[in-house]
Amino acid sequence: MGILKQFAEYLYLRKKDPNAQSTQWMKYMHGINRISIMLFIVAIIIIILKLLIT
Repeated sequence: MGILKQFAEYLYLRKKDPNAQSTQWMKYMHGINRISIMLFIVAIIIIILKLLIT
């Protein structure tokens, strides 16, 4: 699976592959990745806003 497809799934822009195997540990890993990507995007937005305001 491509990186962009995986990001789209993490950010809920694309549905998950129904044929992909899913274990409990994979769910945890994907959940943590989802949280970290969203926090990164929020941090980038805050940095851009600070640069534009000051």
